[in-house]
Amino acid sequence: MSHRRVRLPLNAEINVVSLIDVMMLLMVIFMITAPIMQGGVDVALPKAEAKPLEPKSGLVVTVNRAGQIFVDETRLTYNEFRASFAALAATRGKDGVYLRADQGVPYGTVVQVLAVMRSTGVPDVGLVAEPEEIK
Repeated sequence: MSHRRVRLPLNAEINVVSLIDVMMLLMVIFMITAPIMQGGVDVALPKAEAKPLEPKSGLVVTVNRAGQIFVDETRLTYNEFRASFAALAATRGKDGVYLRADQGVPYGTVVQVLAVMRSTGVPDVGLVAEPEEIK
């Protein structure tokens, strides 16, 4: 008695229903978490009549109402900022350096931070403001 093998036809189709389910789940997760990830440091920027600069990329230094200094979203003391800003500007400041300061911060604090930024050899520091509403 000879045994012949019966060949079954190959099914070359991929079941994509489960892949679509996973993709839709990931899309929903990203849609929910994307607005949360755009946090940042909360400051009330001063209003200016001139066209304001918007930091698109580059190094952003923020001084909040309490006078705390943030580089991007990392909080630094004034001494830490003075010691590390030159290295930060050399590595991450190629696309521009921007200063955001709350309108309630004393002028002296802003000048101190700006002086540290200028002393490291940064040629231009963009001051970020909100556009003034024309009445």
